[in-house]
Amino acid sequence: MKITSDWHIHSRNSCDSACMRMDGLVREARERGILDYGVTDHVHTRYNLPDMLASRREFLNADPPPRFHFGIEVSCVSRWELEELARGEYEKPVYGLRQGGPPAAEPAIAITSEDINRLGIEYVIGGAHWPLYVPFEPEAVIRDYHRQNMFLATHPLVDIIAHPWWWMGHWQDDDGRYTTYPWLDDFSRIPGSMHDEFAAAVLQHKKLVEINLDACLLNETYPPTFAPQYLEYLAALEKRGVTLSLGSDCHTEHYGTDFDTAAEMLESIAISDECLWRLPPRPETDSPT
Repeated sequence: MKITSDWHIHSRNSCDSACMRMDGLVREARERGILDYGVTDHVHTRYNLPDMLASRREFLNADPPPRFHFGIEVSCVSRWELEELARGEYEKPVYGLRQGGPPAAEPAIAITSEDINRLGIEYVIGGAHWPLYVPFEPEAVIRDYHRQNMFLATHPLVDIIAHPWWWMGHWQDDDGRYTTYPWLDDFSRIPGSMHDEFAAAVLQHKKLVEINLDACLLNETYPPTFAPQYLEYLAALEKRGVTLSLGSDCHTEHYGTDFDTAAEMLESIAISDECLWRLPPRPETDSPT
């Protein structure tokens, strides 16, 4: 198997450590045999929207081939947080607030259908990136992440649920690894009923679920037991009829994701490149608008 699509890539316009130039991405994707792909820079709150304008400009300036697409990655935040930030009283809230809100705050994303049309966004991936104001206690985090995943699976503007059950930022070992909580050493801590409910929502609302490589399957800070369990989870979703997309989640200057190892992992659960979702190319006569 050879992987030929990638729908989760960050450019230097993302608000984090990402540093890839888009003209470099076009060249290196061609060299690596990635045929269909898209850039998806981060929007946590509306504070990040100027980054998306820069991302769109660089995308257009890269003379994008028809199989290179413009997407976006949104974080699940809360209505409370968006309203707080709209007051303009916080200095440089690059990652939003992430604390201080009510645990039952209504989930939200920071883009609208008008933003999507204005920026020429072709698809939206949305992910749970941190807990929404719940205690750092494994069961509370699991319940909250499930709530976020369900929100994204039913949101009309979200096309792909990014890296379900990815984790970072707490319960980190002294050496920088994540080897225990909330589910990294034992994925079965997550109740099977949550997986069932999530899969049913994804199918009902015709969403896609992402196979994330760098953040999940190839994450060297996770214990070696995580990837086999996570592969079983992906295989179960696929068996239920969920359509999967593939994303490297590349944040580096060069396009260095280990697609060969990832392909072997997917082959082990009978997931082929042909069954993965992809956008059709734009007609050759069309230019991105």
